[in-house]
Amino acid sequence: MPGEAAREARLLRPGGAAAGSRVSGEDARRHRLFWGAVAVATPLLVIGSLSMGRYPIPFFDVIAILVDNGVPLGIAFPASAESVVELVRLPRILAALLAGAALGIAGAALQGVFRNPLVGPQIIGVSSGAGFGGALAILLFGTAAATVGLAFVFGLGAIAIVYLMSRMQSQAPILLLVLAGVVTSAFFSALISLVKYVADPDNKLPAIVYWLMGSLASIGWPEVLVLAVPAILSGLLIYGLRFRINVLSFGDEDAHALGVPVERTRWLVLVAVALSSAAVVAVAGVIGWIGLVVPHFARALVGPSHGELLPASAALGALYLLVIDDVARTATAAEIPLGILTALIGAPVFAFLLRRTHLTGWRRD
Repeated sequence: MPGEAAREARLLRPGGAAAGSRVSGEDARRHRLFWGAVAVATPLLVIGSLSMGRYPIPFFDVIAILVDNGVPLGIAFPASAESVVELVRLPRILAALLAGAALGIAGAALQGVFRNPLVGPQIIGVSSGAGFGGALAILLFGTAAATVGLAFVFGLGAIAIVYLMSRMQSQAPILLLVLAGVVTSAFFSALISLVKYVADPDNKLPAIVYWLMGSLASIGWPEVLVLAVPAILSGLLIYGLRFRINVLSFGDEDAHALGVPVERTRWLVLVAVALSSAAVVAVAGVIGWIGLVVPHFARALVGPSHGELLPASAALGALYLLVIDDVARTATAAEIPLGILTALIGAPVFAFLLRRTHLTGWRRD
């Protein structure tokens, strides 16, 4: 019927209802304000992060060191300052931005394809699965390639288990999905404990334990490359599927009626999420809760359309993890593992979201 055809056209086009893009003038101003704030905050936070640490470097000296690489200024800097900025802090900061962005966009995509606000790489077990794969790689091989490969394989396996369990008929799908994630996480956590039990206590065990708590302390330029390639490719794939994810958020029946290949789209998203999450786990250990919490704040700022939500989640996740990493390396004499800080913030927020969703439901429009 003409009415149905018109509705389908509105749903599928970038400016349609499925995109959540009934953007009013006020919404457009809010979006511009958000991205303007991101554009201002990002360079300030990056330069501020480069200047702080055990060896403080003045803010404007950092700017001069960075500019001097492209446009020689003829200014003599202490060799130690240049080395700290370019070889120690800059790769770590880029890794924090990439990891935060990857986890943020992964969480937003998972919440869209599952139509559930309480899922994320940590909640549905993919982080535990990838953590087991990485710990096993450290035990058996000790190479970055093996760590990434096994983390990806077991991360994908964990997300597949939870997805298949969530397909069961139930009157409480949110509870079922959360329980499936708990079961999967518990299973892989037990396997991680087994790996730690059999690991050499003088050599392998300390490396596994510290790595699992999450840290960017050992990041160098090779690790940035290992993280950047899968994170960027996965992010581009998920963003390319943004309109399909919008349609999936209305339910499988509507998506089928509009010609969207539901299973193929969902699995593409799941594979991309597993790849990016595995890359983060491989270079930085298990950093939880970012993929769960950040998309909710992004949704409140830019709305539910994944055309805006995915990049907003990436931006907020990147800046959030950068700030957390700054706190981790400067708050105390000994560096605090990132997983501890993100869990201290994320767990209470998750409890609040769980209660709010139980009482009021999840608003998707």
